[in-house]
Amino acid sequence: MSESLWESDAAVETASEAQAQQTPAEPAALAVSADDFASLEERIRRAVELVKRERQARAAAEAHTAELEARVTQAEAQLQAQSLVVEQLQSELNALRAEREQVRQRVERLLKQLDTLEM
Repeated sequence: MSESLWESDAAVETASEAQAQQTPAEPAALAVSADDFASLEERIRRAVELVKRERQARAAAEAHTAELEARVTQAEAQLQAQSLVVEQLQSELNALRAEREQVRQRVERLLKQLDTLEM
């Protein structure tokens, strides 16, 4: 049993010596890791800012699109209203042309009657 204690003590001492030897190397590894971490942190910060800007741009684009769609809808309504007015004016114009033609025909008949009276 004493051999086991000695072996386990030897193993603990070997592990302690290994840690002692690695301790000077660990700060350098930690320094590199800290630099890597700082770099990663900066990249993440930039990515977050980029996502925020893109979300803002998307929100602005969606708002602009909604505004344009509202304007298109309004323009379509105005166009439809103007189309109705144009149709009404066209029918009035046709009625006035027909009335003018009737008046012209009546005037021609009256002129013919005057010509017959003068003979």
